[in-house]
Amino acid sequence: MVAGGAALLAGTALAGWDTPGDTPNIELVESGHGRGMSQLGAFDSARQGSVAERILAHYYPGATLGTVPTTTVAVRLMDRDDAGLDVYAAAGLRVAGRELESGQVAHMTALPDGGANVAVTVGCDGEVLWQTATKDPWIYPMDPRPGRPAAEHLTLCGGPSYRGALGVASEDGAARTVNRVDIEDYLLGVVPAEVQANWADKGANEALRAQAIAARSYALAEQRYPYAQTCDTADCQVYPGTAKEDQRASTAIATTAGTVLLRDGRILRAEYSAAPDAGAPTDITTFEVGPEPAELAVGKPPTDPRVDAAVPASAIENEYARIGGESSAIGAPLGPEMRLPQNGGTYRLFTNGVIIATPTLGAQIVDFTTLMRLVPDPAVPPSESTGDTPQTDAEAPMSDEPVAQPEQAPDPAVTDGPARDSVPQDDSVPGE
Repeated sequence: MVAGGAALLAGTALAGWDTPGDTPNIELVESGHGRGMSQLGAFDSARQGSVAERILAHYYPGATLGTVPTTTVAVRLMDRDDAGLDVYAAAGLRVAGRELESGQVAHMTALPDGGANVAVTVGCDGEVLWQTATKDPWIYPMDPRPGRPAAEHLTLCGGPSYRGALGVASEDGAARTVNRVDIEDYLLGVVPAEVQANWADKGANEALRAQAIAARSYALAEQRYPYAQTCDTADCQVYPGTAKEDQRASTAIATTAGTVLLRDGRILRAEYSAAPDAGAPTDITTFEVGPEPAELAVGKPPTDPRVDAAVPASAIENEYARIGGESSAIGAPLGPEMRLPQNGGTYRLFTNGVIIATPTLGAQIVDFTTLMRLVPDPAVPPSESTGDTPQTDAEAPMSDEPVAQPEQAPDPAVTDGPARDSVPQDDSVPGE
């Protein structure tokens, strides 16, 4: 086998092993349990010229190499247990079938039926723009494909950024947060967190490649929870999102794309550790196995269905559809549904009018003046306005016909918001 080779046929037998020499004093995440590949032993062997395939052959004798199709892995984010999910992205995101702009934040909480409540705010702590319930408990990036730039990563308010989609689940009444991510994007976070990317500068790039194959195999063979295959701590594999991504590790991962360890045709749960010595070969029959590569979901990264069909349409949406939608006299929508003060109902602005919905009157078309009596300008105290007492929902007259386009409608878009960059990366070289 040739060093750096990435394309390996399913069932290819692993090559022999070079005996490792003295292990250098390299700092790793933790000492580990000593089962499977020794990361320090892999480092030493790579420095002596062994390729990743030979390193793996030593630690997992009898295993073969195979390839998996494009697939995703669901990761439980343990630090987010019993917490809500508050997410933004510099490039915007999608949630509940709608697109959010830069600066808008989606707040999601799990419901017992598997759905979620969603509220969208200006910034992490700003005013609520709209809220709804959804049967699709996921927040999606604007572009679901792997390998996307930092502006498209989903960022937690006050926390790290993640590739892929973020969602919520309920486990025995407790809230859980899950990252569903392309397996190759997942490894971009795992490999430089489990070992050090600067190994590539020390003549041990093949140890990074071996780590990528072992980590890919481990994750795809896992099935820990009904809602997630694996977790993000050392109990599974350390996965800090994008925080430790490093181009040196990313290059090593790319040269192994799709490669996994197999036992009897099934993906091997390839345990490994930072054991302080070179380690020893493992009886792979003591390791669990996962699915066959062909059983994995093919070719579908986390993606938004765009239309949240499982959620009933709102009263405003139903009325808009009844009068003919965008081809009707009130024209195209100018923004999302908004709430009236004191939760008195909702309204939505259109090019030539407004649709308002209240519990007592249902959904009706109103003119812009009527709306402003219900939603007064906060900059103008009531005593300085028209002098009229604002009418309640029940008092406000409703027009049966759309009205002419108002001279100026408020812009529902808001520009203030959270920082737009993903979690900054530390340029220092770990372990040096």
